[in-house]
Amino acid sequence: MSEGTKRTTTKSKSPFKRLVGNIDCLIVALMGFYIIHLFARYSGIGVSPDSIMYASTAQNIHDHFSLITFNNTPLVFFPVFYPFFLSICIFLSGGMDPVSAGPVINGILFGITIFLTGWITTKFKAPSIIYKWLILIAVVLSPALLEIYMYLWSETLFILVILIFIIAYHNYLQSHSIKALIIVALVAAICCITRYAGITVVATGGLLILIDGRLTWKRKVSHLLVFGAIGISLLGANLILNAYATGLSTGTREPSITPFSENLYYFGTVILDWAGLPASFDPIAVAFAIIVIVGLSTLLIVRTAQHHLNSYENIIICFTLVYGLFILIIASISRFERMNSRLLSPMFIPLLLSFTCWIPDLIKYLKFRKKWLLATPFVVAMLAFEVTIAKVDYQKYDDFKDYGIPGYTDDDWNKSSFVTFLKTHQHIFKPGYPIYTDADEAVYMFAHMHSTLLPHKFFAGDVAKVYAQKRFYLIDFKKLESSELIGLKDIQAHKTLTKLCDFEDGAIYICEKK
Repeated sequence: MSEGTKRTTTKSKSPFKRLVGNIDCLIVALMGFYIIHLFARYSGIGVSPDSIMYASTAQNIHDHFSLITFNNTPLVFFPVFYPFFLSICIFLSGGMDPVSAGPVINGILFGITIFLTGWITTKFKAPSIIYKWLILIAVVLSPALLEIYMYLWSETLFILVILIFIIAYHNYLQSHSIKALIIVALVAAICCITRYAGITVVATGGLLILIDGRLTWKRKVSHLLVFGAIGISLLGANLILNAYATGLSTGTREPSITPFSENLYYFGTVILDWAGLPASFDPIAVAFAIIVIVGLSTLLIVRTAQHHLNSYENIIICFTLVYGLFILIIASISRFERMNSRLLSPMFIPLLLSFTCWIPDLIKYLKFRKKWLLATPFVVAMLAFEVTIAKVDYQKYDDFKDYGIPGYTDDDWNKSSFVTFLKTHQHIFKPGYPIYTDADEAVYMFAHMHSTLLPHKFFAGDVAKVYAQKRFYLIDFKKLESSELIGLKDIQAHKTLTKLCDFEDGAIYICEKK
């Protein structure tokens, strides 16, 4: 059979046959969809302050085609695509708000992510059905991913778009055509406006083009310019829009208070936790983090030297390395929440594939009759890992099934006396006076009122504006006390406080000049 005939045969394979060939991926994807519904069955999808920011902006896009958040300010702290995606979901669902539709939205996103992960493993240099099944089980049971897909967070979409980028870039490698390059650049551009960390996808594509030995330097330069220009185009437009609306391209950002060494430690603890290892292993976190970074670097260098660039494995390894280094560096420059699983979650699937993809390859090419003996230790180790994370999942489910996913939809909030009072006593707030609070998103979600978040102590000018107010209301959620925001004691030093109501978990005050 000629090469041309082979190509024709491959191309003629129908989508139905491709689906049947990956029916195992579809089954596990449906399991993932069901698991998200199982966790959200008691009180709905998990809702955090970020979730309310996304959902309220999505509602405003749908209703008014406006990028305004719940507190009547432009969306700048986050990029625009995830709220835009949620607004499409509102339209397709006939007007259902994103929080109510969250279990379906996240279930579908998780299911597609699982399916594409399994499909990608079938395109490895040495595809293995057992390897594919082990990876699928690890992904669907991963506490790191379940934590993400239980909440209305942009990472749910970002992780999926990263997988689409990996597929699109591999397609580009087959022909190096301008058309394929534009497609992968557009996917990278969407990554950038899903999360600002999507710039790592552009960096990954740029690095892969640079080390591609099949391109002449002239083509490398032209492809880099095309890819880079398109890849950052939507992000550039988003930042310009932000700067025009507020004067700040990504919102107010504080300098980091954690040095690189400390971030490296927390990076290591997250990866150790992903591996199912207990906290007693944390003392080796820095060494483990270094091993991960050096290991990824070594894999990329070796595969580049062996001219194995035209493979899914190489794209995945390159992205994992770039994303890990980016997060470590940016967290040491700009202030984030402490390095945690959510921040690193986009690299979970790529990291899992990076450090396991060589095993089927090695077993295939070793000249040894009883190859199952070589595969057994890996299979046993993976099964032991999956049993461990399944126990973690079950414990989480046992905690959440009668309480709700932690956040604004759990029983701490739904059954709160203070929240009930806030819902039913909005008349106590006289018009004309500002309302300050340590949780403006909670005030919006439960009372549908607009309030202003108390300023961070770091921004002295904003703090002075609060104290300059002659009279204002303070809604104090006691359980959310933050050391970063000005608090009740700070305000008492400048104002006379009159208590309007007091509950175990919150209170309302009138604050006036002394």
